[in-house]
Amino acid sequence: IEELAYDAFPASEPAAAAAAASASSLPQMAESPSAASMPAPAAGRAPLPGYESQPAPRPPVAGTHQAVLPDDEAIVAARDAARSAASLEELKAVLARFEACNLRLTAKSLVFADGNPDADVMFIGEAPGREEDRQGVPFVGRSGQLLDRMLAAIGLDRSSAYITNVVPWRPPGNRTPSPQETEICKPFILRQIELVAPKVLVFLGGASAKALTGAPEGILRLRGKWLDMPLGAGRIRAMATLHPAYLLRTPAQKRYAWRDFLEIRAALDAAGAVPTDGASE
Repeated sequence: IEELAYDAFPASEPAAAAAAASASSLPQMAESPSAASMPAPAAGRAPLPGYESQPAPRPPVAGTHQAVLPDDEAIVAARDAARSAASLEELKAVLARFEACNLRLTAKSLVFADGNPDADVMFIGEAPGREEDRQGVPFVGRSGQLLDRMLAAIGLDRSSAYITNVVPWRPPGNRTPSPQETEICKPFILRQIELVAPKVLVFLGGASAKALTGAPEGILRLRGKWLDMPLGAGRIRAMATLHPAYLLRTPAQKRYAWRDFLEIRAALDAAGAVPTDGASE
């Protein structure tokens, strides 16, 4: 684990090496003006270049899906649809035919989840990126590769963890999902958590933590603190940590993520979770 920890969390301070060694002892340009913004040509004159009349927009083709503005009715429909799923397979099928989130019109794939649905720990990010959209699997790009090394550093891999996102479709250009898009996807991730029923929930980044807990703090204040997240009739122990994409941009912060992952490992040990054979050697 010490070698894996150094690979995933290269530290800039000697204390990180000591932390790694103690892992096994833890308790269980300006734009050109547009034609629309320029004065129209005088009557009787030939139009200047760029003023040619534009064809009228085509009417929508019958049977195609058009973008809609999410409203309260759509959010209620999302809640009803999510509640109707009795299994993860049903929930994925419900999401695949859910039409009220416009992101599905631009994404290539529904990125549902990866890993073991029987795992004791569940990791939740914000939304898929380009590589995830291409493959239909969460956390498979550069940030996903770092996440895999972080998991291995505490004796986990994708066979002993469950990984997903709050929003299952990639926003165009990797932009941040709008509050409306997040809200309409929220019932589905909450139902997913209920169906997986993990012992420990980990929010990868402040966006997923804020969406699901309503916590007002930024991630640097929120990370490393245990939260009790109410869900259904019970509660789940949860922690927010730094997103792997943020760690790729800010490597010096990896030492904080390492501390968080040690806490997560200790919580799993205390809950009786068993690490994977390969990663625990």
